[in-house]
Amino acid sequence: MAYKSQETVFTAPTQEDVDESIRKYGRDIYNDFDLDDPVFNDRNSEIIDDLVEKCPVAHSKTGNGYYLVSQNKLVREVGQDWRTFSAAGGYMPNRPDGLPYLFPEECDPPLHTAWRSELNPFMGPGVIKDYDAQIRSDANALIDSFIDKGECEFVSQFSAVLPGWAFFKNVLGVPIADLDKLVDGVESGTFSPDLEERGAKFGFVFQYLGEYLKQRSEEPPRGDMVDMIAAGVTYDDGTTSPWEDRVSVLVDMTFGGIATTTYVISSAINWLAENPEAKKLLLDDPDTYMPRAIEEFARVFAPVVALGRTCTKDVELGGRDLKKGDFVMMVYAGASRDPRVVEDAKTIDITRETVLHSAFGVGIHRCIGSNLARLELRATFEEFLKRIPEYRVVEEPTYVSGYLRSMRTLKLAW
Repeated sequence: MAYKSQETVFTAPTQEDVDESIRKYGRDIYNDFDLDDPVFNDRNSEIIDDLVEKCPVAHSKTGNGYYLVSQNKLVREVGQDWRTFSAAGGYMPNRPDGLPYLFPEECDPPLHTAWRSELNPFMGPGVIKDYDAQIRSDANALIDSFIDKGECEFVSQFSAVLPGWAFFKNVLGVPIADLDKLVDGVESGTFSPDLEERGAKFGFVFQYLGEYLKQRSEEPPRGDMVDMIAAGVTYDDGTTSPWEDRVSVLVDMTFGGIATTTYVISSAINWLAENPEAKKLLLDDPDTYMPRAIEEFARVFAPVVALGRTCTKDVELGGRDLKKGDFVMMVYAGASRDPRVVEDAKTIDITRETVLHSAFGVGIHRCIGSNLARLELRATFEEFLKRIPEYRVVEEPTYVSGYLRSMRTLKLAW
């Protein structure tokens, strides 16, 4: 694949662009964007593509206001320069009052380094590959529950369950009987239109996982990641991380483990139903095409729409002057659809030999769970397609969007 050179001179949207946006979407997405606007949910990819094509730096007036960069070059510029664009102010815009920060996602070095250096070995490819048999067994157990019925609601019966099982059983050791409560806490804490409810649901997740971490700290060690988190890490000043930081890390890992992969799994299964030739490639030659498909699906069905950073100083970004304290969101979903770096970026092509995407983030905060996500995707596609190769979508899927995107329903029959 040939990559196109990226701009060094950035041009703001024209008045014609603004007028077209208002006509199509009912609002000026370049100067008055809103992640929670229902139109962003309904026309998600179309809006992101317009931002990528026409607007280096968009603005939102919602709440305290924030900026968005969608073009690949600018997303990488922000994500790779933590000194100028700090994660310590949090990743969500208009953050509910009193919501604790999630480490290591919402912190910078040296604190970030202290945690990631200890967490990374537990999520490396050598460790994750040992989870393969359990994840495939779980995938087949879920399929067993509906295969004879000739139909299923794929999200609630499979794609919203498998990632939680994979993370709970293999990484956290939390009882899967509590999965539904935590999934609800994560989902509502992320997508509820009521900011107070978001805060309350976040609070429940913090309380539950804090109690679990306390329980584990008093049990004989298992040698897993939870033990490491419970023991804490040493900060640069020689102090041991306080208890609230340790709970924060466990919450952060849990959010990442159960809040993202569902969208990629569901969207890919939905797309494959309408693309039998691609499905045949995966069935006939999985060794060649499965790794490519996984990266391509992550590229076009990016579950993390956008995460934010706070400017630590006045800075010029994409031709626009930002001030110290301004909040900037990196639209990962846009960076992965940028035709400046991906040929025919709007087309889903599982035969691409090289797939450049930002679905797992960029820079030092890149997703620690990417290896586990890839394993969940491969297990799903291989096991589901093997057992139910001929299926159809019987109702239009429904979605929910914000700084994350997820599929709520996907009804299948065979």
